[in-house]
Order: sequence, then C-alpha cells, then structure tokens
Amino acid sequence: MLKKSNEAGLRFFLSKFYSDRVRINLLQAFPYWLSALLAGLVAVLYTKLFMVGESLSRTIINGHPWIIFILTPVCFLIAWWIVRKFEPQAGGSGIPQVMAAIELANPKHNQLVDKFLSLKVILVKILSTLLMIIGGGAIGREGPTVQIAASIFRKVNNLLPQSWPKISKKNMIMTGAAAGLAAAFNTPLGGIVFAVEELAKTHIKNFKTALFTGVIIAGITAQGILGPYLYLGYPDVGNLSHNTIFFVLLVASIAGIAGSTMSVIILQLMRWKRTLKHKGFQWLYVICGGLLIATIAYFLNDGILGSGKGLMDRVLFTPDKHAGFALPFYRIIGSIVSFTVGAAGGIFAPSLAAGATIGALVAEVFNFTASNANILILAGMVAFLTGVTRSPFTSAILVLEMTDRHSVVFYLMFAGMAASLFSNLIDKYSLYDHLKDWYLREAYENNEVKNVTPEDE
Repeated sequence: MLKKSNEAGLRFFLSKFYSDRVRINLLQAFPYWLSALLAGLVAVLYTKLFMVGESLSRTIINGHPWIIFILTPVCFLIAWWIVRKFEPQAGGSGIPQVMAAIELANPKHNQLVDKFLSLKVILVKILSTLLMIIGGGAIGREGPTVQIAASIFRKVNNLLPQSWPKISKKNMIMTGAAAGLAAAFNTPLGGIVFAVEELAKTHIKNFKTALFTGVIIAGITAQGILGPYLYLGYPDVGNLSHNTIFFVLLVASIAGIAGSTMSVIILQLMRWKRTLKHKGFQWLYVICGGLLIATIAYFLNDGILGSGKGLMDRVLFTPDKHAGFALPFYRIIGSIVSFTVGAAGGIFAPSLAAGATIGALVAEVFNFTASNANILILAGMVAFLTGVTRSPFTSAILVLEMTDRHSVVFYLMFAGMAASLFSNLIDKYSLYDHLKDWYLREAYENNEVKNVTPEDE
C-alpha cells in the first residue's frame, strides 16, 4: 500500500515538474518566435523598398544622365540630415551599433542599449538608406537589416511583463542580429555563423536553441513571401584548372588588403570629419561626396553606383566579365564616400561587389575561362568582405549560401583565411571593431543612465 502511494506521489511530482518546465520553456521561447516573425516581415518589406529605390535610381539616371548632379548630392544631404536630426545612432551600417548594444546589455548600462536599438532607429534607418540608394549611394541593406531586426527583438523583450520568465537581453539582441542577416541574404547558416564569429565571440550553448529557431522563423517568413530565392544564383564553377588555387591566393591577398585598406581610410576620414565642428563644413562634405560620385558615374563609369548586385550578376552570369583596372577603385571610392557622409547604409553588399571586380580583373588579366573566372570572382567577394569584417567563415558561408555552390567550399574557406592573414598587415582589427569601440566610448562619455533597476543580462 505504501509502495503504491509513493509511486502515485512520484508520478504526480514528475507530471507537475515537467508541465511547469514545459510551460516556462514555451513562455521563454515565445518572444523569440514572435520577434523572428516580425523581423522577417519587416526585412521583406525593407528588401522590396530597397529594390524599388535602386531600380528608381537607375531609371531616373538612365533617362536623364545629367540629373545625377542634382539627385545624388540632394539625396545624400537629406539622408544625412535625417540621421543627424532625429537619430544619430541610426547612421552607418548598424552592425557596430549592435555589437556595442550587446556589450552594454547588462544591469548597469541597460538603458543605454535603447539608444542603439529602438523603433526610432528602425524608421530613421529605413528612410535614410532609401534616400541614399535612390541617390546612387554605394550602400547595402544587410547591415541595416541586422540593426532593424535586433531593434525588433529588443522592443519585444522590453514589452514583456515583470511576471514573465526571465530572458537574456543579450541573447535576444544576438539572435535578432543573426535573424536579420539570415532574412536579408536568405542565408540561415550565414546568420548563425555571423552570430558566433562576429557577435558572441564565445560558445553558444546557452542560447543555441533560441538562435537556431529565431534564424529559421525569420528565414521562413522571408522565403514565404519572397520565395526560395538565392541572392545571386548558380554560377558555373565546373572544370576548374589545377592551378586555380594559386590564383585564388593571389586574389585573396589583393582583395583582403584592399578591404582592410578601405576600412582604414574610412576610419581616418570619420576621425577627420569629427574635427569639423562647424555644421557648414559637414554639409559641404556631404555635398562634395555626392558630387564626386556623380562626376565619376557621369564621366567615367556608372558602376560606382548602387549596392553592386547588378554588377555581381553581370560578371558571374554573363559573358561580359570585363572589369578593367579602374572599376575596383571606383567601387572602393563609392563605398568610402557613401559610408563616411554620415547617413545610413551597409557595407556588406558593396564589399562583395568590390571583391567581385578584383576577381574579375585578375581573371581578365590571365585570360581565364568563364568557370575559372567565376571562382576568382567568388574568392574576391569572400576576401574583400573578410578584409572589412575579419570574419572569414561568415564571409565564406554567406557567399556559399548565396550561390549554392558547395563544391567550391574549400576555395572559399581558403580565400577567407588567406585574406584574414593578409588583412592583418594593414590593421589587426576590423572596421566593425573600431566603430564598436567608438560607439562605446561615446556611450560611456555621455552616460545618461537613470533609475537603473537590476535586470538579468
């Protein structure tokens, strides 16, 4: 009798324990699921708006080429003014801001995180980038999507009642950033690797389930609306020559050094701009930057304009793989100017485009066949992005998922690792690391923490 009573009590205890555990797990998972769904929907809307803006820019400029001397500086100026006037933390890529927010996501500085991740940031980010791309700016939407998605996750987390089971604020931000990148490029694995390599810097065992589900839900939402698209497509990379690996190394060294050098120039210009205290000089810099891009586009090569996706499509999927010696420099100049004017805009896609032109140039110089040229173009994309971000695995996985060419994963990984080594010759740290420290210093110097309450990380 006693034995049966003990067994009944044990069954009751286990059923009660497991039901409570399941309930808590579901309550903790729900904010991630809801945030991922919302992030996916916003990412799709943003993608469509960005594509419309880039198409509108091309239509206007192709129809009336001279108008670029008005369109570009005016759009740049308004895009910069919106950021400066309404939300300075919405400027630039958005990834350094997310990195800073992750570091600040602790009880002491928790309120500072809202300066980097908020609904105002989302609105300003979208509007500023749309104006920049309409003006022909060499920007991308991937970094902004990361900050937008992280802001959505942050907002959902802030709306949870006090009675809700505790959720790590830091993990929510990291998951949002990964989900944003996955939705932007349709690269779920790239989003996960990005979170581990660029954001977490540590083992992910404490939030791997949230990370995976967040990325999957955001990706499925984007795919459900946009379709199971590849960002680039299926380039021909068959019948590669035996000596291709040596040319991959050559491209990786050039592109990695170029990406790192571009980052250093960007940082130096941004530091110099900060010495221009008078607002008139800031206005002048933005207008002159817009006129410089317009002049190059009108008189020399309009390949400087836009995110560069059309350029990547051309060199990868058409017989016209001509880049010339000047186009890589134009793409780099376009990225430097567009990033330093102070408006919003990402640097992922422009970096990929710049790397693609370097790969195409090397293939052109050595008269490579189409398939061998394509592998150099892909290697250039990986290497240049690695030079900027110092995230070789993220860069390689992103390009791999964009093209679905698993047969060349070794070449892409090799290009990323080689570029990472060569980039260190210019600077030991990535552009994002420098900018993250920049934002953190500003946050600490202008510390406005009020009414801090104990909250979990």
